[in-house]
Amino acid sequence: MYAAILAGGSGTRLWPLSTKSTPKQFLRLPGPRTMLQETVERIAPLCPLDATYVVTSGAYRQPVAEQLPRLAPTQIVVEPAGRGTAAAIGLAAVLIAARDPQAIMGCFPADHAIADPAGFRDALAFAETAAHQGYLVTLGIQPTYPETGYGYIRFGAALAHSGGLGAHVVDAFVEKPKLHVAEQYLREGCYVWNAGIFVWRVDRILEEIRRYLPAIADVLDEIAQAAARTGGQVTPAVEQVIAALWPRLQENITIDYGIMERASRIAVVPISVGWNDIGSWAQVATLFDQNEASNVIVGLEANQHFETQTSDTLIFSTTSRVITTAGVDGLIIVDTGDRLLVCAKQHVQLVKEIAEHMQRQDNA
Repeated sequence: MYAAILAGGSGTRLWPLSTKSTPKQFLRLPGPRTMLQETVERIAPLCPLDATYVVTSGAYRQPVAEQLPRLAPTQIVVEPAGRGTAAAIGLAAVLIAARDPQAIMGCFPADHAIADPAGFRDALAFAETAAHQGYLVTLGIQPTYPETGYGYIRFGAALAHSGGLGAHVVDAFVEKPKLHVAEQYLREGCYVWNAGIFVWRVDRILEEIRRYLPAIADVLDEIAQAAARTGGQVTPAVEQVIAALWPRLQENITIDYGIMERASRIAVVPISVGWNDIGSWAQVATLFDQNEASNVIVGLEANQHFETQTSDTLIFSTTSRVITTAGVDGLIIVDTGDRLLVCAKQHVQLVKEIAEHMQRQDNA
């Protein structure tokens, strides 16, 4: 299986640790390796490094190369400008197709955590069998609580079962629900979270891009001609072609909206592998052990922190500063030295607004 790892995001929801210059895919959350490195390591038994492409922006070419020193530079794919996951995945698909027109391709965000990598690989291998049959396959996360921050996938009839895994026909993609709707989805049991993880034949996804996104397909067709001359390697000549053609793409569109919600022969494999997209500080807190007061303390030695009557609070520090808390509940406190975030857990999604404001201020 070939892999396309999407590593161009800005990670604004984890400000101030994740910034435009160092977004979350290049951070160590929670282990000794960065999230990008973990992603590569997780899929390596199925997708060897010489079959892996990392799609990113020009600003992140160097961090990708530094963190993945064994990845060939000709497999780092730089988008001249972000145009959504449909274009990014399509770009990787034409490069892979230049190497193998019938290849199976997996698409992976670079900033997810998965507690059960072996189970995840089992699901990928199972999804590959459906992809060989021409299905566009997505891996859906079996919900454990009524999350309102994710899109959902409603699945229907079973297509295949093996080893405790099942592939199902996708009935519908649904938007982020209200709480009472999410609770209903959980009760019904035929809904999974949309994790943005895909497995398909490159010829099938390029066929659907041609059908539903012809403007993107026209650009990809010209890039494919250049890629054919290099066997799918991103040489300077191919980069020049990409840079020249990319400005023709005016629309920013996701693969979900552009293709998956419209195409036929879509399948989903529900999985339970300890998935976490680390999309907020509240989710970061779930990666670490709690103390007896349900607090999570990261980066602080015992003499750097004192708490009294504090509960359900995350304190995350990259400094030597002493942090004390008293009489508080349900807070997010993040100290990076030059920036300090204090936020109620229930309003953690507002961090994105703060990050965007600070970015505008920095650019002023």
